[in-house]
Amino acid sequence: MAKTSAKTVSAPAKKSVVKPKAKAKPSANIEKVSEEVLGKLKSLDIEQQLQADIEWCLGSYRYDQNAAGLIDVIGKAHDVLKQAHAKKTKGITAALISNIEKVLN
Repeated sequence: MAKTSAKTVSAPAKKSVVKPKAKAKPSANIEKVSEEVLGKLKSLDIEQQLQADIEWCLGSYRYDQNAAGLIDVIGKAHDVLKQAHAKKTKGITAALISNIEKVLN
């Protein structure tokens, strides 16, 4: 009698699929708040580089709906506007600062 090799073929182990948690969608008004911030910086004629960064990030956001860069520059603008608000700069309202904080959180 001839020897037969008995190979057992086992089914591949099932991999558990872990779905990543859904990323929190940025607030729908991030674009609106960004435009307000940009307008305020332009009207005060401060932080030209920050203005350019916001304009670029707004265009990028409108193209791909990825708010990462926009949130970063709005955070920088928040710091600038908060300092100006502390100096009682005319035109920077607490409501604007509050809107920015809502978008960032």
